[in-house]
Amino acid sequence: MTLKQTMAALEAMDDAHVTGEKVKELFAGYPEVSIEVQKVTGEKGSTDFIKIVIPGTEGKTKGGSAPTFGIVGRLGGIGARPSRIGLVSDADGAVAAVAAALKLADMQVKGDRLKGDIIVTTHICPDAPTRPHEPVDFMDSPVDIGAMNAHEVLPEMEAVLSIDTTKGNRVINHKGFAISPTVKEGYILRVSEDLLRIMEMTTGLLPVTFPITMQDITPYGNDLYHINSILQPAVATSAPVVGVAVTAQSVVPGCGTGASHEIDIAAAVRFSVEVAKEFTNGTCAFYDAAEYDRIVKLYGSMKVLQTAGSAEGK
Repeated sequence: MTLKQTMAALEAMDDAHVTGEKVKELFAGYPEVSIEVQKVTGEKGSTDFIKIVIPGTEGKTKGGSAPTFGIVGRLGGIGARPSRIGLVSDADGAVAAVAAALKLADMQVKGDRLKGDIIVTTHICPDAPTRPHEPVDFMDSPVDIGAMNAHEVLPEMEAVLSIDTTKGNRVINHKGFAISPTVKEGYILRVSEDLLRIMEMTTGLLPVTFPITMQDITPYGNDLYHINSILQPAVATSAPVVGVAVTAQSVVPGCGTGASHEIDIAAAVRFSVEVAKEFTNGTCAFYDAAEYDRIVKLYGSMKVLQTAGSAEGK
């Protein structure tokens, strides 16, 4: 159901000369889908940010009131050329995001239209740098995390799935994908029962979740350990954010090539599409609003964790 779109995205991105404009060409047959490509240059190179909007029948782009859903393909880069030849493991987030957009666009022209708008964002960089990390090296990015969040985490998004390769660790020993607890404004909340239900339905298996820590939901650049950038969107929005980790049983470096598994990516895409359907239809909640209000009333705001912290700690 989503393998065709996953393969199309993989083929397009497994190219030393790929650009955001070339990825945009994948959507040429979908006239209602709007796509913006913006090249941004940083200290370590440049990348093409992509924003894809699939309008809903009752979405806010058409003056409606249906919720707007965000899918962020989070990564450092899809390639590490010239030091590595080919698509790197870290590319899975971008592949999944673009494949999800392709599937939703294809559904639309075939008459299966969602109520709310879907906004998909990611970036395309075939020659990103790498950097040391434990237990294996990470992919770095040509632009900093602030620029990534500014272009990928948009105010219109009322809930966000952040899809990221999460194989360079020893805490998720599962091949496929896993989901995180919901993160909202500095609070790590319980894992959404609706998302667990959808994961069971789309995989035909028991749901798989992964642990996150306080460090993981703080901004990059504070000298704290982060499992990776999967929850970095949560520092830039008041909307609830859930990480969708494309995972492996073994420890795989983000800069490793030949390590992208199309079946696992397609499974994450299928899950994301079903969540998009249900969230925009009002049948999927990322968190319990009453319980969130209660925890804030009891313990106060945790928004400080979305900031760089105190000057004394720098």
